[in-house]
Amino acid sequence: MSRIALVTGATSGIGKAVAFALASENIDLIITGRRKELLSVTASEIKQKHGVNVLPLVFDIRDYAQVSESITKLPLQWKEVDILINNAGLAVGLNSVDSGVLDDWERMIDTNIKGLLYISRIVSEKMKERGYGHIINVGSIAGKSVYPAGNVYCATKHAVDALSKGMLMDLYPYNIKVSQICPGAVETEFSEVRFKGDKAKAASVYKGFTPLSAEDVADVIRYMVTAPPHVNIADVVIMPTAQASPTLIKKE
Repeated sequence: MSRIALVTGATSGIGKAVAFALASENIDLIITGRRKELLSVTASEIKQKHGVNVLPLVFDIRDYAQVSESITKLPLQWKEVDILINNAGLAVGLNSVDSGVLDDWERMIDTNIKGLLYISRIVSEKMKERGYGHIINVGSIAGKSVYPAGNVYCATKHAVDALSKGMLMDLYPYNIKVSQICPGAVETEFSEVRFKGDKAKAASVYKGFTPLSAEDVADVIRYMVTAPPHVNIADVVIMPTAQASPTLIKKE
């Protein structure tokens, strides 16, 4: 019987790459996101390429009622989620704290922290009842150190770091693995979202060096998921070779 993985934020970037990587391991998928058309296209592409079952779920992870409705009312064949990939997250804006935009703060806190907690609360309870499972949180190098004007985003990813450690302590007695992966610079929609659609500004972030790809991160998550039962990759930092910290990047 194929395992089931639930991947949040699977419409693009790391989430989409992870969905394809897990499908290549014959893992059935529940993929979630807010953009219905993109999610449907991703589901169709995965089915066509890998032949696994895919269930797309459209909801806003910031809304607990939507999360609860979507996850608690899964069809019977989808209820036993073996793997949860908490990928949904974003950075919005790049401001010093005295000029921060409140809406940006709320979006980051509600998505990166509260959204992760909402879905983890529901899925981990079922894993505990069954006595097995694996939760993988996509953190960030920003959860390991802080950089100028990244205050609230860094704070949310520090929270993910702390939550990952706390979840592991809470859940390991029930044979539930908890892992975290913290990428450095990855060329996805991340910077475009941060700079609110300014494509030129976003592209400039990745000029002069080779950043990670979403597939690079997905490859590590694939190993986390396929590692032997007695092995838990609890915490990984993955960066481009040209990067040594959030602010130290060797550019040509």
